[in-house]
Amino acid sequence: MKTHLLAALIAVESGGNDHARGRHGELGPLQIQPAVLADVRRFTGRRYAWSSMTNRVLALEVAQAYIDHYATPARLGRPVTDQDRARIWNGGPDGWRRRRTLAYWNRVVAAMQRSEENRVVAAIADRRAKISPRQ
Repeated sequence: MKTHLLAALIAVESGGNDHARGRHGELGPLQIQPAVLADVRRFTGRRYAWSSMTNRVLALEVAQAYIDHYATPARLGRPVTDQDRARIWNGGPDGWRRRRTLAYWNRVVAAMQRSEENRVVAAIADRRAKISPRQ
């Protein structure tokens, strides 16, 4: 999965806070729900600890496994898009079909755009720093 999508999911889910806790038991930078973790444990055979979901690397691994498991061309009947992946993350295995996940997708798109704008500004600033004479 593309890193820009994962970064946007983190921005939307927790604002980048690895120790975020949601109102309904979600945990970590990707606000992983207990049911999601149980599902990933079931189909991967890995024994992820609930408390480890504040570890960004492990949370990303769980999210990647979950999304890769459910966002497949065989399940969707067509090629998978980033929109499908984000909506599945938000709305569960059939989230790509649920109307209520469209607002979430729009927030993910906005986060990706902000991230791209920040990269452009940083690149311009870096270029200017290299060009401008030192004093």
